[in-house]
Amino acid sequence: MVRTLREVFKADRERLVLSTGAYNLLVGHLNIRRTLEKRLRQLREEGKVRHVGLSCHDRKFVGALADEGAIDVAMMRYNAAHRGAEQDIFPYLERHNTGVVSYTATRWRYLIKRPRGWPKGGRIPTAGECYRFVLSNPHVHVCLTAPSNLGQLEENIAAFEQGPLSDQDMKFMMEFGDVVHDAGNWFM
Repeated sequence: MVRTLREVFKADRERLVLSTGAYNLLVGHLNIRRTLEKRLRQLREEGKVRHVGLSCHDRKFVGALADEGAIDVAMMRYNAAHRGAEQDIFPYLERHNTGVVSYTATRWRYLIKRPRGWPKGGRIPTAGECYRFVLSNPHVHVCLTAPSNLGQLEENIAAFEQGPLSDQDMKFMMEFGDVVHDAGNWFM
């Protein structure tokens, strides 16, 4: 694969984007943060990469990297139940125009079903409302979706076309998200 990529990039480098990752590559290093920051700077300074992106659950770390200009894109969990990025990451993006890719808009479907403590018969968000919640935040550029079928994909696209949520719907989503977050469930 490396040989093929080298050939393709020789002929068409300006038009192509290669996205790759190094998952847990730094395990065993005493100071993972310092090692990662050094490698990011080194790759960019050597001209081996044009843009550096990072997916990470440590929001404060991502915020610090964005503030330093060490990353160009951050992929993070952000949804109505997990809004910590609003304090830990989003305030640090503007200075270097860092892009944001969000995932888990439905919080593994917990945001589209009734949580403990929510009134029976009370309003439950749709997946589309969850995606619109995420994309209503001006810091988010991309929201990943995971439709199970063509019908869900079409529903997601229709929801995106509706644009940002109203203030009333945002308030509802945050209230519902707080209840989901406080219910705990199995993961975060």
